[in-house]
Amino acid sequence: MSLKVLITGASSGIGKQLATDYAKEGAQVIACGRNQQALHELQQIAPNITPLAFDVTNTDDTKKALQCLPFEPELWILNAGVCEYIDNGIIDSDLISRVMAVNFQGVVNCIEGIQPLLRAGNRVAIVSSIAGELAMPRAEAYGASKVAITYLARALRVAWRPSHVDISVVYPGFVATPLTAQNTFSMPMMISAQQASLGIRKGLAKGKPHIYVPRVFTTMIRLIALLPYSWQQRLMKNLIREQGSNK
Repeated sequence: MSLKVLITGASSGIGKQLATDYAKEGAQVIACGRNQQALHELQQIAPNITPLAFDVTNTDDTKKALQCLPFEPELWILNAGVCEYIDNGIIDSDLISRVMAVNFQGVVNCIEGIQPLLRAGNRVAIVSSIAGELAMPRAEAYGASKVAITYLARALRVAWRPSHVDISVVYPGFVATPLTAQNTFSMPMMISAQQASLGIRKGLAKGKPHIYVPRVFTTMIRLIALLPYSWQQRLMKNLIREQGSNK
């Protein structure tokens, strides 16, 4: 029997690549996103991709969409995300609300929608970010949203253990996608969406609870995050200076 997968944020970036790669492997894929045209084009790549358009920030629309699935997935990949930066530490509450609405509340809405459909042996994969491991300049909103969903996922893994529904958290580093294309700073050890998809799919196939891609870069960030906060702040100050000198 072929694997049955649902992927949110499938209209571009990592989500699109995952949908394409799983479909090419013979999986039945439900590709979710807001951009109907992009989802339609994705369906042209493989007939075993079923598009499903809805906005994860709309709780009612999300629930309705997830109640009308053509089949019951075994693997649920919650990947939809956005990024907006805060300059010079000047807080913009509207900006933070927009980022949290997609990256955190959007995941919550999806989990609420799929929880009646989850069965023993299912796996829910939540795409977080390595940015949540280390306080980085300009990433106050993005990093906070990823920390929030990581905490949520780790807590749910314990709560769901009796039901035998597993959770994996994915921590990408820099991946070449339309999201990172807007960045004007240096992005070390960037990998392609194809490489990210391969690493994620391998990790999920092995049932790993934590998936880091690329391995070397994310390990470096995790090691820095173990340092005293004062050392981390010094490193971040140096990073800001380097970025300023490269402009």
